[in-house]
Amino acid sequence: DKDWSTKSPHVLYARDEYQLDETNGRHEPSVTTLEIIEAAGGNAPGGDRENNDVADYGKARSGELAKDTLTASDLPWFFSQGMRYPKPARRNRKTNKRLARLLPSETTRGDRISNQLMFVPPNYETIKRKGKLKTILLYNGLSPWNVKAGRDVFLSSKCPVSTCTITAQREKASTADLVLYKDHYIPPSVPRSTYQIYMMYFLECPYHTQHVKYPDVFNWTATYRKDSDIVAPYEKWEYFDPRIRQVEQDRNYALNKTRKVAWFVSNCGARNGRLQYAHELQKYIQVDIYGACGTYKCSRSTAERCFEILDRDYKFYLAFENSNCKDYITEKFFVNALTRNVLPIVMGARPEDYEASSPQKSYIHVDEFGSPKELAEYLHLLDRNDELYNSYFKWKGTGEFINTYYWCRVCAMLHDEASFRRPKSYDDINDWWRGPGVCTNGSWRNFRARNPEKPIAESR
Repeated sequence: DKDWSTKSPHVLYARDEYQLDETNGRHEPSVTTLEIIEAAGGNAPGGDRENNDVADYGKARSGELAKDTLTASDLPWFFSQGMRYPKPARRNRKTNKRLARLLPSETTRGDRISNQLMFVPPNYETIKRKGKLKTILLYNGLSPWNVKAGRDVFLSSKCPVSTCTITAQREKASTADLVLYKDHYIPPSVPRSTYQIYMMYFLECPYHTQHVKYPDVFNWTATYRKDSDIVAPYEKWEYFDPRIRQVEQDRNYALNKTRKVAWFVSNCGARNGRLQYAHELQKYIQVDIYGACGTYKCSRSTAERCFEILDRDYKFYLAFENSNCKDYITEKFFVNALTRNVLPIVMGARPEDYEASSPQKSYIHVDEFGSPKELAEYLHLLDRNDELYNSYFKWKGTGEFINTYYWCRVCAMLHDEASFRRPKSYDDINDWWRGPGVCTNGSWRNFRARNPEKPIAESR
């Protein structure tokens, strides 16, 4: 009798599956498929090269494809077992422009990480023969980046495009191809050349980063946000084959689990009200809070033991961020929850951000429910039905969390002629980074209710 009309597709599906199960019916999910199109580098078969920007990492095949039929030569080099390196990017025959979509202005779909990882400039053989390196100046020094000066990071990572070198010598600020800042900007004491790229890197969300004093000097950004020029997420999920997103599992993830919800937390004053939400949720379902904000103890020195308890005893985990900001999804979700055998309940980024960044049907977002009480009712439903609970784990085995090879992508992008011919620039990086709609102190559900005609910040 409950009104489920506001729920996301995967919660609606779970509701339907439960109701059919109650009447001895069957409702098996179909395998989700994507159209198979050309890889960003232009070297995979099939597809519309003009209009599509999702890369196909495997060979064109018919029917369902189990992950164990993929070989290392099928998978791109950035997978743990991948061996397929990109070929030089193709150009459009009419415009002579590269086909790979690398920048936010070229596509609104996805984060372009795989496109950048598979990008090799069309003239790269000539570039290598000439032996000229692109210079990256780390203006804040080497230590914040944990890299060495020189080419080591590009060669040791086996980057497809490796003709770059790193320096921290500020006297090279007028000649470096890229001047990279981390978290704050220091004006160079030398003139800036016309074709230089200035880039700002932010690790944390806007609430925990400084206001930039000179907001109009940057060409590129590197942050966790998908509309950054170089997207630098905390983790990146990639399917082995984009057509296979759900597979049947051979285990019961609910087996022998006797406790309901767990949460490991130490910051009790987060501005998004996550602790208050958890306390309200406790009124309707068991929530065990470990750390400084709860009654259960779990020290950092025994963290692995705590995660063993989580895997063994609990069905759900609160993967609550400390701030509700666009695309802000950290290790709280990826490492603490998805790498474990527990179902995460998330708060932080917008529902559509989690959908774009996560394995299919792998979590529950608090904004899918009107209140903690309503969420608790759904969790009780999952707790009573193992088949329904296990439907949230069918993504396992369909992909992996990849190394996004940040420095490889930076180097590749520095060899993209289109990026230097007419370098883009941010009129006001502060407005892009922390403008209206980027973050909210309350829930995204309430934000939309207060601003029905106001779109949440998109690419600027």
